[in-house]
Amino acid sequence: MAFNETQQLKHLIDSSKYILLALNSTQNIDSICAALAWKKFLEKIHKQADIVADNFVIPKNLKFLKNIEGVQPQISHLQKFIIKVDVSNIKIDTLSYDVKDNWLSIYLTPKQGIISKNELRTATTSFKYDLIITINAQDFESLGNIFFNNTDLFYRLPIVNFDTHPANEHFGQINSVELTATSISEIVFKCLTQISESAIDEDMATCLLTGMISQTQSFKTNNVTPFTLNIAGQLINLGADREKIVKHLYRTKSVASLRIWGGALTHMESDPKIGLVWTTLTREDFARSGANEEDLKDLVDELIASSPEAKIIVLLYEEISASNKIRGYIYTDKQYDAKLLAQPFQPDGNKKMASFSFAGKTLKEAENEIVDNIRKIASSQSN
Repeated sequence: MAFNETQQLKHLIDSSKYILLALNSTQNIDSICAALAWKKFLEKIHKQADIVADNFVIPKNLKFLKNIEGVQPQISHLQKFIIKVDVSNIKIDTLSYDVKDNWLSIYLTPKQGIISKNELRTATTSFKYDLIITINAQDFESLGNIFFNNTDLFYRLPIVNFDTHPANEHFGQINSVELTATSISEIVFKCLTQISESAIDEDMATCLLTGMISQTQSFKTNNVTPFTLNIAGQLINLGADREKIVKHLYRTKSVASLRIWGGALTHMESDPKIGLVWTTLTREDFARSGANEEDLKDLVDELIASSPEAKIIVLLYEEISASNKIRGYIYTDKQYDAKLLAQPFQPDGNKKMASFSFAGKTLKEAENEIVDNIRKIASSQSN
């Protein structure tokens, strides 16, 4: 009898020893929380697990979550490269090495005679991981350097793919892609309860409820269903600390953050025909508010909450540290491809979020250029 998806996943986990949890390079609170819950769950069932996310920096408002400091910005110690020397006839007297001009030289001095290439062999150990779980990744490229620096790993190991995005390429052996789910955390909770509900503890419940609250703007988005609220209730019953979550997500904003958000909302413009909302910030805005670029982290969520019908969100600002550089971000819903919309500006990112920059242009010139380009592409897609 064929296994269903949950049975297949359980079989993969049971047969694995060391599991890699890989996040989208533009990781959000939901994906981070889902990964933390997965790691704790796997460790409770006696599996080793690592979480990696390209260029990861711990968000200030998530420092209350246990073990978040364990999330790594890159994969380390993936394999060992082995140099073997046949010493059955030649004994080694000394071994030394040095590094010069980015080359490692290893020096072997025999007690007598010479070492030839016939006595040398090279080998590599197998990967330390035997299963990959990807979270919020529409394709391999959206994992950033976690994928690009380790492509062989992703092509050789079985993959479980968790996502909510309709453009997901279903690259896993198991693809838990639920378009109607409000968050990855919601999908992960359903999965964990089917595998072993008794293993879900207070820390896991708090992580998953944090992800759900963040992704739904505290259950205000229009895709929230009674089923979503039922899951939230179950997580609270399992010990999720709702008060702590709300305190850290919504009551720890600095005055400078609130001021720069106010400036962004004041400058906000829209094009209802294509669902475009954009805003700009100058260096003077940063100076008046006392804010820095780190304070913009949650601004897009605020823009989305203020304009729920927006399908494309654009944030442009003058970089504080560079006098002639404009930084831009595009965030899209399921209808548009952010990277395609920013294509003329050599963007980084994926279909959901793309970043780009302008040099030698004023903020107004950059604004006109990106908005005109988005209007042109969006109009052509709707025709």
